[in-house]
Amino acid sequence: MDSARPRSRTPNEPAVRPVRLGAIFRTFFAAGAISFGGGVVAYLREYVVHQQKWMDDEAFLDALELGETLPGLNSVNMSVIIGDHIRGMPGAASAVAGLLLPGMVVVMALGVLWGAQRHNPYLRAALIGVAAAAVGLLTTVTLQLGHRQFARSADLLLIGASFGAVSLLEIPLLIVLLTLGPLAVWYYRPVTPPADTAHPYRHLRERFHSHRAHWRH
Repeated sequence: MDSARPRSRTPNEPAVRPVRLGAIFRTFFAAGAISFGGGVVAYLREYVVHQQKWMDDEAFLDALELGETLPGLNSVNMSVIIGDHIRGMPGAASAVAGLLLPGMVVVMALGVLWGAQRHNPYLRAALIGVAAAAVGLLTTVTLQLGHRQFARSADLLLIGASFGAVSLLEIPLLIVLLTLGPLAVWYYRPVTPPADTAHPYRHLRERFHSHRAHWRH
């Protein structure tokens, strides 16, 4: 019966406190408030990995890869995955609410003014500059997280095929995913070492020889 009881914490063992939901909400709120032009992935990595240290680059890359394969907005998918990783379903809800709230407020506030100012050349130039900065941030995150994928020829081939099919040949993204996705999964599948069929009873023969050598002595 004593083995079923939870282990008591020793005096020198620090207590691990769960991350507060308010901290998750504030972190994702900050990322959603300043991620103009679609660079939310870069801000999420800066806050979640570098500042808060809630996960490392490997776990963040796993969340990014999983979010890319799911339907819907990639940023929302990543918020659900990261929030659930930190605090379960309440953490996922806090992360999504914090990420979406700033954009909703800004869009609703500026929607009234956009009709009168959408032909303003200065406003259009500012939006183009913000979009260019977001592309630079995403490129930085891509190089930082995916630098290992640029060292193998198979990875470069898949990257080039995806880029050429979508950007140059203008093939629909769904067709590219259904074509290159299974191919990549098959190529990177875990390969189990083949069983030693040539000598299936090698271990028995080795034991026999060792015992026979022992009997001779």
